[in-house]
Amino acid sequence: MEGLAMLRQLIGQLQDLLHLYGSPPPPLPPSSPFHLLHLHQLPHPFHDHHRRWCFPNINDTSAEDYYSLVMAAGKSGNCKMLEPFKPPPSKRSRKERNRGKLPGSTPASEVMDQEIWKEFPEDLFEAVIARLPIATFFRFRSVCRKWNSLLESQSFSHHCAEIPLANPWFYTITHENMNVGAMYDPSTKKWHHPTISFLPAKMIALPVASVGGLVCFLDIGHRNFYVCNPLTQSFKELPARSVKVWSRVAVGMTLNGNSTNEGYKILWVGCDGEYEVYESVKNSWSRPGSMPSNIKLPLSLNFRSQAISIDSTLYFMQSDPEGIVSYNMVSGVWKQFIIPAPIHLSDHTLAECEGRIMLVGLLTKNAATCVCIWELQKMTLLWKEVDRMPNIWCLEFYGKHVRMSCLGNKGLFMLSLRSRQMNRLVTYNVMSREWMKVPGCVLPRGRKRQWIACGTAFYPCLTATA
Repeated sequence: MEGLAMLRQLIGQLQDLLHLYGSPPPPLPPSSPFHLLHLHQLPHPFHDHHRRWCFPNINDTSAEDYYSLVMAAGKSGNCKMLEPFKPPPSKRSRKERNRGKLPGSTPASEVMDQEIWKEFPEDLFEAVIARLPIATFFRFRSVCRKWNSLLESQSFSHHCAEIPLANPWFYTITHENMNVGAMYDPSTKKWHHPTISFLPAKMIALPVASVGGLVCFLDIGHRNFYVCNPLTQSFKELPARSVKVWSRVAVGMTLNGNSTNEGYKILWVGCDGEYEVYESVKNSWSRPGSMPSNIKLPLSLNFRSQAISIDSTLYFMQSDPEGIVSYNMVSGVWKQFIIPAPIHLSDHTLAECEGRIMLVGLLTKNAATCVCIWELQKMTLLWKEVDRMPNIWCLEFYGKHVRMSCLGNKGLFMLSLRSRQMNRLVTYNVMSREWMKVPGCVLPRGRKRQWIACGTAFYPCLTATA
């Protein structure tokens, strides 16, 4: 009887709606389960916790809304009244959405519970911060003194050392502003322009090598060395060299361990065979020995080609005879490898990727020029071509006198290709064999595209100290 009373109440509500809106609902088809209702078809009496009443809002609903008032039987057999159909909410303006909100207020669900976060483990907190992108971390440093002091934390340094190396950045010098550096981040494809405040005024220092997040600079007069972290401006001027060699020198760097905390070494070598090694732990230069007699002097070093480091060994390119000269920073042993260069090759430089020795250069024949990549075969000591720039890109070089500089040679290469009518920067990823165009380098508040003079690749490290 309770169900019958509820049914009568429903019919009464429908009749009120008919009188209110002035038109009856359309007749139900004979196949509809609601065409005829008999007393024996009524469901079991409602339980209190299954009751759900719907009161239509006359002011907010249209005349057709009451059509959606139906009786539906659930799995339990109870009869439930469904809510009337509501049209999707219309998009409101930002002014309407913000109406009634206090400035600076946030929903309760977005408020961080301080009782929970104050117990967040300190070591886990540093591990999370160490994995932030470099640019994001420097923005977060301004939040509080504690975050700003993370760079001086030994535990934070250990967390940074545990993170696998990503793509290197590139530190470059432009022709127009030799005293201003330009750093390129390939992950965000953005240029950054740090202020080199540590260098003496009106002195031009060129980046010549890097290791562990540090970049080694040599002044253009080949007299003084400087080491710094371009990200944190940690800086050191190295003591004067004991050997007074002012001619051009080739420079390489290696780490004593996994990070700069264990120290690093720098080697310079001249064409006449003179060389010295700097040890950061001792902060002094030394002459471990002399060049062995089996190495032909003078060394015809390719100064356009930066040294590469694999483990504790440095490799330098020479042109007469064609090949490679290596020096082990631990054992102090020099070696020379005679390796003929590919024909029609120019502007070539050494590179490395995960322990493999690579070669990148321009291959020119007749009026056609293309950038090619080779890998040194250890068994035969011969160069094997492994990739080259897409032909559609090389068509731009046709008939032009193109020069190339390799600005970074650590797994991800940055190549500067230029002629009188062209100035291009591209990167090449050895692992993915992907060529990418680099956006032009433009100084802040400037419009003119800068010409890159030289540069080196370095792995960004927040905790590397000179």
